[in-house]
Amino acid sequence: MKRRIYFDHAATTPISPTVLEELTKEAGLLGNPSSLHTFGRQMRERVENAREEIAKILGARASEVIFTGSGTEANNTAIKGLFWKRTPRKIILSTAIEHHAVLDPINWLVQHEGAVHRQLRVDRDGRPDLDHLEEIIALDGDEIALISLIHTNNELGTVLNLKEISSLVGEIPLHLDAVQSVGKVEFGFHESGAISAAISAHKVGGPLGVGALLLRHGIDLTPLLHGGGQERDIRSGTLNAPGIIAFAVALKEMKENFRDQVEKVSLLRERMRTIIKEVIPDASFNGTGDAPGILNVTFPGTDNEASLLLFDSEGIAASTGSACSQGVAETSHVLLGIGLSESEARSTLRFSLSHRNEIDEVEYFGQVLASVISRARAAHSAGSRS
Repeated sequence: MKRRIYFDHAATTPISPTVLEELTKEAGLLGNPSSLHTFGRQMRERVENAREEIAKILGARASEVIFTGSGTEANNTAIKGLFWKRTPRKIILSTAIEHHAVLDPINWLVQHEGAVHRQLRVDRDGRPDLDHLEEIIALDGDEIALISLIHTNNELGTVLNLKEISSLVGEIPLHLDAVQSVGKVEFGFHESGAISAAISAHKVGGPLGVGALLLRHGIDLTPLLHGGGQERDIRSGTLNAPGIIAFAVALKEMKENFRDQVEKVSLLRERMRTIIKEVIPDASFNGTGDAPGILNVTFPGTDNEASLLLFDSEGIAASTGSACSQGVAETSHVLLGIGLSESEARSTLRFSLSHRNEIDEVEYFGQVLASVISRARAAHSAGSRS
């Protein structure tokens, strides 16, 4: 049987066995956390204990944790809710390399609510141009409804310098897409200087279908959902209690093992990077490498879709970029946003590792790399001639 190796942990992570056990146990219990009877109160207590645990791990107050169904929902809730609350301010400031869970709600507000989207310049590694940020704030600060930035870029692994950014934004609300940060890099909500941040359980060994918006105490948003008034009246709907409790277990497990996991992943990635440089000398790397698990590689003379399928035929799962485009092949807006050409962007793959990977998997990758890229280049060359 062909071995299967998973190098796409930025898309989703396998659920931890400990978390799966907790999720299964909780899913068998009865009680709506909003009900007043004994079943409901008991479930509410477990949810609130989980909220306290999550808040403590992420450097927030329990009252600042608002549970959602995903990181995408958390981003939408913050961006739309802050924009509506800060009317008549119309400007939303972000970069061209945000995740679609940020760019798409901003574009929706532009099309339907009269928002003005200002894009902050980034450098070749995906770091925001702080001089440009200072210039925009000096010129339009009073008209800016919010600033939304990705803390750890999902394709490049570049991490923001939040001290520099928060010192410039002043009283303008700063929202962070921190979905790729938790469990991979240091992140503390209060230390970040942000007013809100989006996180997701399935990126850190937790279950699918659970996320959270961290929102500063005392800050109000216009809600997307109206109903029972749950979650500070910002996110109505019956809480996914088993998922929330399992989320807390995943974060606790992550915190206990964070240093060892980051060290292991860093070593695995550096070995993979060395192999690529030795086997494919003209390959190049994109991003700063701040997040230890992400390796973004351009293989000149290839088409990334063909390369992806060829790696898959060898049992290796990688990615051409974000997994959130319904399987539709499109050139990475992130790579184009940092200045790569269309051809370079379409020759690029992302490998994302986790502590669940092992060195023998990386060595196997090295054994098949030359063959995969050679075949990918032959296919690309044949396609160019036809």
